[in-house]
Amino acid sequence: MATGYEQWLEMASKQMKGKSPDTLNWKSPEGITVKCMYHEDDLKGLESLSMFPGMAPYTRGPMATMYAGRPWTIRQYAGFSTAKASNEFYRKNLAAGQKGLSVAFSLSTHRGYDSDNPRVSGDIGKAGVAIDSIEDMKILFDGIPLDQMSVSMTMNGAVIPILAMWIAAAEEQGVKQEELQGTIQNDILKEYLTRNTYIYPPEPSMRIVSDIMAYSSKNMPKYNTISISGYHIMEAGADSVLQCAFTLADGVEYVRAALKSGMDIDTFAPRLSFFFGVGMNFFMEIAMLRAARYLWYKLMQQFNPKKPQSSMLRTHVQTSGWSLTEQDPYNNVIRTTIEAMSAVLGGTQSLHTNSFDEAVCLPTELSARIARNTQIIIQEESQICRVADPMGGSYYVEWLTNQIVQEAEKIINEIEEMGGMAKAIASGMPKMRIEESAARRQARIDQGKDVIVGVNKYRLKDEKMDFDILEVPDSVRLEQIDRINHIKKTRDNAKCQACLDAITKAAAGKENLLGAAIDAAKARATVGEISDAMEKVFGRYVATTQCVSGAYSSEYSEASSDSAQVIEALRKRTADFLAKTGRRPRILVTKMGQDGHDRGIKVVASSYADLGFDVDISPMFQTPDEAAKMAIENDVHVVGASSLAAGHKTLVPELIQKLKEQGAGEILVVTGGVIPPSDYQFLYDAGCKGIYGPGTPITESAGKVMDMIEAQYCK
Repeated sequence: MATGYEQWLEMASKQMKGKSPDTLNWKSPEGITVKCMYHEDDLKGLESLSMFPGMAPYTRGPMATMYAGRPWTIRQYAGFSTAKASNEFYRKNLAAGQKGLSVAFSLSTHRGYDSDNPRVSGDIGKAGVAIDSIEDMKILFDGIPLDQMSVSMTMNGAVIPILAMWIAAAEEQGVKQEELQGTIQNDILKEYLTRNTYIYPPEPSMRIVSDIMAYSSKNMPKYNTISISGYHIMEAGADSVLQCAFTLADGVEYVRAALKSGMDIDTFAPRLSFFFGVGMNFFMEIAMLRAARYLWYKLMQQFNPKKPQSSMLRTHVQTSGWSLTEQDPYNNVIRTTIEAMSAVLGGTQSLHTNSFDEAVCLPTELSARIARNTQIIIQEESQICRVADPMGGSYYVEWLTNQIVQEAEKIINEIEEMGGMAKAIASGMPKMRIEESAARRQARIDQGKDVIVGVNKYRLKDEKMDFDILEVPDSVRLEQIDRINHIKKTRDNAKCQACLDAITKAAAGKENLLGAAIDAAKARATVGEISDAMEKVFGRYVATTQCVSGAYSSEYSEASSDSAQVIEALRKRTADFLAKTGRRPRILVTKMGQDGHDRGIKVVASSYADLGFDVDISPMFQTPDEAAKMAIENDVHVVGASSLAAGHKTLVPELIQKLKEQGAGEILVVTGGVIPPSDYQFLYDAGCKGIYGPGTPITESAGKVMDMIEAQYCK
């Protein structure tokens, strides 16, 4: 008698007119071959079947009852413009049901610059709240009781001055350090991998991490001293296996750094937390979160912890920003809902849901409300919270969890053989793997292999942006500068300088940097001054820039396909240009301002190189003047400026003007990234020749750039 599985095979083959169901198998970006159906035979030998929530290795969740006992924390990430504006926004959100705060800081603040620094003229308050001193921090949390409110702060580069100012502001509010709750990200390793908001070289940066962990463990027992972030690794282009492996490897590196500094594993490990991103592969993201908990437990056993909490992975999750589209933007509401569901079913402890308009601008009050209510509705209406780990026992999810465990383990073991994550980062391996993954993903989207509704399929013919755009005015910078000037005039400058000198002395010695910085914050030292006091000893880190080759074009493997013909046509055009002019079309890809997200420029650079362009990539954080000089020195035909953090209306026109001033007005300037369509005409009027928003296929933008270059240089 045939088994149930054999009967299914027969039925499936008939339905498929004799074809094997194996023809429905597909390979995920992680390299995992996924079948169309799973059953109990796929789970033979898996220990997960005997696991329960709240029990090691915590695959099914860190708490026994999970959301049936306590739902996840709704922790929306927000901050923009001034401290006053952000405070008003926070208060409204808390009144509407948000349970915790997650602070987004200005890019200038991330990089340790005060708002009056000329390098950050286009960055102030555009992608987060600008904090220059304790006075800004006091305004930010005015009326918000810090002895009751859990506060998460995404800060890594300028983590010492920002955490110091928060602690000092709380004390001036009457809150003791031991009462403070929340999380500081304090994850510098991923900055060298993806987000690039570092200040100092890796070694002193790791010293900063351990100093914060040591100080907080002693003085702030309720505070999470580090949030090890996979979110930015995902946003930079990593698939779920890479995100899981690199994030956990970062975590192991921090544990070793803390142990090396003399800390006890059970003193700091229970306060470690993680931060993962989830995208649109629904079951893959659920499985990734479950696999991460399992792997972290296993990895922690080498350090012989005695407390169960020391091996328990707790995580915040954020839905993907990269998956949001400028085209047909209301689709983003559905995308965020799906991603939120995967985070919840994966067992997160807190969650941020992105707003639908973030592909083009900062979230408005309306879009932020929709994003927040997405979580509230899941919590209050779906009944999902009634059962602990409802996905436990799913043939597919359990099998997929095990696959991610196996694949991530391979990468973690590879990193261990290299000597740990710090050495792996120094070798460039993780960054190159992430960039390769991003390039391959873009190629699949450009070909339509990976469907993005409204972008490469079911696209609207005529589309207008029919929602409000939030724009941060340039006057924010002037307001911040006025407050800095007032502070410097009214403080005890001698006392302040003595505190700054103490920080420099601590940086050169072994005194705890956070303790010294708290004293400086109370003396009204600024973020820039505290950062500079450490920079005198540590120096400022400058990364080398490179890109992968061949990853984008390798996805166009079918020589007869229409997509492959597009690639070959573009390669012929660049070759013809070489024959006519004696050189290839040359483009400088640059990221001006303090935004460190480099996925866009890396994907563009690597794909354009595959198409036959000579490609130069500028160092990160250039000023328009520096970008113009590099364009002239490298004798490029076109500059491609990437924008993500709302600085385009300041930085792109300034770049065009600097080229003209230096006698190179013939160099074409194009731009791309997160730019509201309402700003397009402003940029065209300023002299920008092409604008390519999110969702633009690389082949389309490259074709249009070649049109411009040929018209300009092949007359």
